[in-house]
Amino acid sequence: MPVPRSAASAPPPVRLLRPLMRSLRSTVCSSLALASLPLAALGAQRPAATEWPAYGGDAGGSRFAPLTQIDRSNVASLRPAWRYRTGELEPGSRSFEATPILVDGTLFLSTPLGKIIALDPVSGAERWRYDARVSPREGFGDFTSRGVSAWLDPQAAPDDACRRRIIAATIDGRLLALDGRTGRPCRGFGVDGVVHLRDGLRNTPFEFAEYEVTSPPAIVNGMIVVGSAVADNNRTDAASGEVRGYDARTGAKRWSWDPVPQDPRDPAYATWEGAESHRTGAANAWSVIAADTARGLVFVPTSSASPDYYGGKRLGRNDYANSVVALRAATGEVLWHFQTVHHDLWDYDNAAPPALVDVTIDGRRRAAVLQATKTGMLFVLDRETGAPLVPVEERAVPASDVDGERAWPTQPFSALPPLSPLAFTADAAFGLTAAGREGCRAQIAALRNDGIFTPPSLQGSLAVPSNIGGAHWGGVAWDARREVAIVPVNTIAAFIRLVPTEGTDIAALRREASARGYQVNRLRNTPYHQVRGLLIGSDGVPCTPPPFGSLVAVDIAARRILWTVPLGWFGPQGDAGATESGSPNLGGAIVTAGGLAFIAATLDRRFRAIDVETGRELWSAELPAGGKATPMTYIGADGKQYVVIAAGGDGGRFGQSDQVIAFALP
Repeated sequence: MPVPRSAASAPPPVRLLRPLMRSLRSTVCSSLALASLPLAALGAQRPAATEWPAYGGDAGGSRFAPLTQIDRSNVASLRPAWRYRTGELEPGSRSFEATPILVDGTLFLSTPLGKIIALDPVSGAERWRYDARVSPREGFGDFTSRGVSAWLDPQAAPDDACRRRIIAATIDGRLLALDGRTGRPCRGFGVDGVVHLRDGLRNTPFEFAEYEVTSPPAIVNGMIVVGSAVADNNRTDAASGEVRGYDARTGAKRWSWDPVPQDPRDPAYATWEGAESHRTGAANAWSVIAADTARGLVFVPTSSASPDYYGGKRLGRNDYANSVVALRAATGEVLWHFQTVHHDLWDYDNAAPPALVDVTIDGRRRAAVLQATKTGMLFVLDRETGAPLVPVEERAVPASDVDGERAWPTQPFSALPPLSPLAFTADAAFGLTAAGREGCRAQIAALRNDGIFTPPSLQGSLAVPSNIGGAHWGGVAWDARREVAIVPVNTIAAFIRLVPTEGTDIAALRREASARGYQVNRLRNTPYHQVRGLLIGSDGVPCTPPPFGSLVAVDIAARRILWTVPLGWFGPQGDAGATESGSPNLGGAIVTAGGLAFIAATLDRRFRAIDVETGRELWSAELPAGGKATPMTYIGADGKQYVVIAAGGDGGRFGQSDQVIAFALP
């Protein structure tokens, strides 16, 4: 493991970390060695090697490219090949996080303000753009769009308009179908190419920004399957999180599945207890939905039910929330579900997309689902049944001492080693100065601290991992040759405190919290307000010891961590406050057959190539802003392999830019 550089110099002050805290809580193919790859390692859904036709590379989200032109021997020569600017540089906290897709020789991507853009993959020249005109004034909590999807109509003639459709969901809840050649709306889809996703929700959004869509839909056999993002920490009956299926040709809604069960005949119904529990909102799927086109299934990663930190109005295990749910894409029928957190009280959404991979377990080749979680665990599930392929143990966890609350007595723990620490004590507090360390110790000593799954409390509770992970929406990248999962993680702890509403001046509470960089939420229809924040010392660095962010490689078959390395710098490299001790990060990795993992994601605004066998950094390039996105790669018509990243930042600590940058060998 690389040794962190000395951190003797002063860190970025805490005022610079406040935008980071806002960012982190919003809170995520020429020289091919195909002949040497076993067919099983590629999987039944592997795309044509020159393309990247879905957000995760393939419909199952493996993020593996069987490309070898760029490899460990030459990656140090990688240089920018072209840059494209979207034109969205207005002030604001929007985050340009798109992962382009490549189909039919064209790159397609989306922007936070609803621009759908087609680019030449060799030059970066714009071919067309469509502007959905999203209002920049709406206060969406996670103001981003992570990409688009593509569908080829098998019934259309080669020259028909909208034979190739680009399917996009805007953050303001519109589902669009555009002609892939021209960018014009497909008039036979919905009304003039648009379907309104807010229509027909069980719980209507309390305000416009409570409901949004940030991830590209899944498309399986002519069915568009789309989830949503919900501001889920304000009231018990937040906007509902239905996942719905729409006909890719007409836009007609074919089915709707609610993660808060409404049918008493559903076995999950009884796991929601109390008179108001079935009115609960959220439990939505805001991350990317994975698809198995051969089996006709989608795998839905669901989030916490509303509100995040108090479950007294939704007692019980809350099945389907915080789960991986396998649905039949044609009907929305539940095939199976696996719950990663019972009765969530920590905002432990399944933020990472499921990854559908083939893995060797006990000498047998198995079709699997990998689910990395904010709890720092990696679950390996049978794709057809949901049964764990690597054992999962239900362990006793701490009870709640909050009136009206009943924490679930056990939680699932994977037999794989944790990806990030699951406990943190005051005597391990970190700081660059004695005063910083003592301040951190005092903060931690004042909190209830029983390790992972310590419930929220009135005195304040330590949350480790925090609500930004462990693993986050960056998710899993799969090395199909070595059967190794590559996962970025965060290690910063947080605190959660519930404050009785009776006798509390919330305006004063918010002023006090704001001065410290904390967040206050009024949990409507409950007896409590909630205060939360990352544990940061007076010297401006996290109270948890470095690395503050890591990249982890997991050997699934051997059930061991292959390597863990600090990911990035805490501050831009060369700054007085920079430390080679890992950076808080948001964004994913990809893996190539050239033995490389590519990832940006860090606060230091660099794009990196990592040796998948050792974790050693082999190359990096400075970006105009943080690459808070997942990259992609392909072979262009000129025979070159390109690696592309959206380097957009978020208007906060990640900076801000409107650039998409492609890298290639000279």
